Amino acid sequence: MPSPSLFFVIITLALFLSSSIAAAAKTGPKKPPPNTHNHHPPPPPNHPRLPRQHGITTTKAPPHPGYLPSSKFKPTSFRKCYRNLWGEGHQKLDPSGLTVWLDRASGSGFKSLKAYRSGYFGASIKLQSGYTAGVNTAFYLSNNEAHRGKHDEVDIEFLGRTWKEPYTLQTNVYVRGSGDGGNIVGREARFHLWFDPTKHFHRYAILWNPKEIIFLVDDIPIRRYEKKSITTFPTRPMWVYGSIWDASDWATDDGKYKTDYTYQPFVSQYKSFRLAGCSSSATPHCRPVSASPYRSGGLSKKQLMAMRWVQKNRMVYHYCMDTTRDHSLTPECKKLPKKKENILD
Repeated sequence: MPSPSLFFVIITLALFLSSSIAAAAKTGPKKPPPNTHNHHPPPPPNHPRLPRQHGITTTKAPPHPGYLPSSKFKPTSFRKCYRNLWGEGHQKLDPSGLTVWLDRASGSGFKSLKAYRSGYFGASIKLQSGYTAGVNTAFYLSNNEAHRGKHDEVDIEFLGRTWKEPYTLQTNVYVRGSGDGGNIVGREARFHLWFDPTKHFHRYAILWNPKEIIFLVDDIPIRRYEKKSITTFPTRPMWVYGSIWDASDWATDDGKYKTDYTYQPFVSQYKSFRLAGCSSSATPHCRPVSASPYRSGGLSKKQLMAMRWVQKNRMVYHYCMDTTRDHSLTPECKKLPKKKENILD
């Protein structure tokens, strides 16, 4: 028979074990630690992380323009209308579209097979998320190869961002060498889009005819540049280009933030190419395309309302509103509007 002291020890141990089992049953098993694996590289020092909306602070969108120019032009294949221009090793073409990328070795560019004297030129584009400062993704018209030093150019450019800023879409027009040499005279208008251009593909287009140039985003006109004189409007045939390249010297905050190749490759995607118009070899009877329901050109009332909304709410810079500029070089700015939403150019 066990001694009283041994019996007391056995009873105490049994009570301890039973209380431990009850506590475990009440609390359940311990949860595993959360998954801390990060699929995206951390931001560089001194750059705060992007907010959840990637810098976009409003979900409001422009009013419907009532007319969709892109619906009038069927998508075409890349090979039917374009070719590689440079950086062939930094392009990938597959049935879903064209992917181009920039790394330390090179960027990449493509060019249309024909030159045009007017037309609708569009593509759906998706940009890279994260830190892309200094990177320029472009879709534009130019005749630089035919008129070096005196060329014309019409740009849609996506200027790379830091961790705390949204992408900037820059539209620009150069006329007869105003983009060449040391005294560059641009006609820039810049916008912060009402959506995140890294989430999905969106439609971007330039419509150019003898009367006007209209820049469109998802069929919404964001800018209209009218022909006010022969000296301020491009009239010579141009080719269509696309590219991704390092523009560290000016693209992001006037060159304050450079391309950081820690985050390479920087990738942009193009698809649903739309290209229609009068080629340089077309007969004089070729009719220029219009961005509105009117064959004569211009914009409808609904399109003007949508453009006014964009310029009031999403435009962050317009060259005619820049009081530091010498507007004798841009005579179309002689009468500066008091409010940016009244520009409508």
